[in-house]
Amino acid sequence: MTIRLKLPGFLLLVLSLSLASASAQPARPASSPDQVLSAMQAEMQRSKSQLKLEDVPAPYYLDYRITDIDGVDAQATFGAVRSEIRTRIRVLRVVVRIGDYKQDSFFHQGEGVVDLISQGDDVLALRHQLWLATDRAYKQAAEALTAKQAQLKQYNLEQPVDDFAHVEPVQSLGDLVTLDYDSARWLPLLRNATKLYIADPLLESCEAHLTFQAINRYFVSSEGTAIRSGQNIYQLYVEATTQAADGMALARSKAYVVGVVQQLPSAQELQHDTAELLTTLKKLRDASVVTDEYRGPVLFSADAAAAAFANLVGENILGVKPAPGQPGRTSGAFATSYKARVLPEMFSVTDDPTIASFAGQPVLGHYEYDDEGVKGSRVALIENGKLTSYLVGRTPIRDFPASNGHGRARIPASAPSPGLGNLIVTSSAPLSPPELKKKLIQLCQERSLDYGYYVETTDAESAPRLLYRIWVKDGREELVRGATFDGLDEHALRNNVIAAGNDVFIDNRILNIPHSIVSPSILFDELEVKPADKSRDKSPEYPAPPVAGNQ
Repeated sequence: MTIRLKLPGFLLLVLSLSLASASAQPARPASSPDQVLSAMQAEMQRSKSQLKLEDVPAPYYLDYRITDIDGVDAQATFGAVRSEIRTRIRVLRVVVRIGDYKQDSFFHQGEGVVDLISQGDDVLALRHQLWLATDRAYKQAAEALTAKQAQLKQYNLEQPVDDFAHVEPVQSLGDLVTLDYDSARWLPLLRNATKLYIADPLLESCEAHLTFQAINRYFVSSEGTAIRSGQNIYQLYVEATTQAADGMALARSKAYVVGVVQQLPSAQELQHDTAELLTTLKKLRDASVVTDEYRGPVLFSADAAAAAFANLVGENILGVKPAPGQPGRTSGAFATSYKARVLPEMFSVTDDPTIASFAGQPVLGHYEYDDEGVKGSRVALIENGKLTSYLVGRTPIRDFPASNGHGRARIPASAPSPGLGNLIVTSSAPLSPPELKKKLIQLCQERSLDYGYYVETTDAESAPRLLYRIWVKDGREELVRGATFDGLDEHALRNNVIAAGNDVFIDNRILNIPHSIVSPSILFDELEVKPADKSRDKSPEYPAPPVAGNQ
């Protein structure tokens, strides 16, 4: 029984970019007393003592979560600002559980009452809204408990693990954060970056975006936990599209995601990076199209490897409890892989939300406490290729009865579930990038292949965006387009990767929950590259408008 809150489209975007509890930077001291926290604690005490319906058990657990989001989203295209939207919202989520830790009213997909609440500091007004939401959540929990018990009886299901893990209460009141945003600084930067379109009349889009957010989060539970934390997220994003003469759509993008505004690129750096991005689009238009199927060595840059590890490892080490009646320890591809080899023996993988930087670079998945009030911890997930643990929240799975501090809410309105912090992939036998390229060429020579492939960057689904043939004869790199991978899956990552680099790429990601992927480059002994099954769009029937002075 999931409650879905209908919100305007932009608010959904803001929520989708929201994040879980994290350390504050930069910070402003919280007002004393904190009226929001005071209202939550006062109403929690009242609910614990008075919440009881006739013939319905009193709750054994309640929690309140308030996420206060102050954000701005601005976009520019073709040298002009398209939009600038400032948004401030407070999202409340109330959870009531009836039963006990072993078996309660909470369904597999989660429950809870969600609402937008007032932004003021009127304690009575805040308590009034908390009271109404708690009342609704309690009544829903009563209905859910009856439905869940009937379901378990209908299918004669046993419950091998508890529904909810007990934790000791904590008190952590961090500082609040504020948004650092100046239109006079950032809008010209977006405009100037997108003005570069003028050098290429065949561009079909040239856009720059920024999404800046200050998120302050409050969490109070009936167990006695009270947590307040804040985090800033600053994202710049540039993208452009074009078409080749044969109609193939081509796209390039670059994102910068940091926690401190000073870490964003300067105007000069953004101009330089955007110009490089547009130059690669020109080269892609003229690049050869992949027409032959290839099976052989493929080298992934650290950038491309990060996407592969995110998709093929990051999603599968989440200890998500299966739905009632479903076999398996978890619901991912590694559900039956506990203590089995899932990567080559050279690789180890950890998730560590306790660090704020790696190799001197900031990482985004840093937090002190997760969204269930549990202290985040470093978890060794894969050791020498063997899966040794999962990321777990307060919903236990078989062999993992306790949380390891990775219960994270993908948006403020959602129930926390296992989520990544900083996923770090390391190799026990790293090679330098030149050594990896040399090894690629040697493998191709041994198999009488004229060339191998090098993947510089991919899209979110690990489809190649910048792909090069590495010619065996002279080591020349030839840019090609229109290819896809066949068989890039968990099996290939486990059995076909034979080497890794000593380089590091940090992929800071804001979507769903803020997290980071830290990865070296990797060399596949064998992977299939084949022509992409892409429809061709017709190019515009007549030329783009002429640049001034060239009519």
